[in-house]
Amino acid sequence: MTTSKAKFVEVPHTAEHAADKGIEATVSNLKEGVAKATAGFEATQAKVKEGVEKAMKTAEEFVAFNQGNMEAMVKSGQIWATGMQDLSKHLAAAAQASFDDSMSAFKALSGVKSVKDAFELQSSLARSTLEKSLAESGKLTDASFRLTEQALAPITARVSVAVEKFAKTT
Repeated sequence: MTTSKAKFVEVPHTAEHAADKGIEATVSNLKEGVAKATAGFEATQAKVKEGVEKAMKTAEEFVAFNQGNMEAMVKSGQIWATGMQDLSKHLAAAAQASFDDSMSAFKALSGVKSVKDAFELQSSLARSTLEKSLAESGKLTDASFRLTEQALAPITARVSVAVEKFAKTT
């Protein structure tokens, strides 16, 4: 009978050993699962943080870029307004000079002695007026082109910045 008692005592010892092994395995698996979950959470948290930082940087760049665009538009508007004032002053001065020339010609016409002199004076006035008009027209055209180029320069520069910036990101 002692033999059966020894076996009986061994069975619980083996069961206890198996239970200990099962608990150890369960605890080890739990620890391993928690470690993996923690590592996964930390990795996810790092990726989210990186994404938020990239989004903030992109937003800051976008705001700065648009601020530059607005500054270029304001600068362009200022150049245009100043240029238009200058062109208007030039046109007013040309109109005043034309009026003065017409008044001088009228005075000269009123003092002529013959129809031939009047005809020559009128012909000379017409030629002079045409030459001045063509010269003023050329000056006005050149000034208008220069003004347009100057007013568009800040905007053109921003387009170049945009092309350069977006070429880098693609």
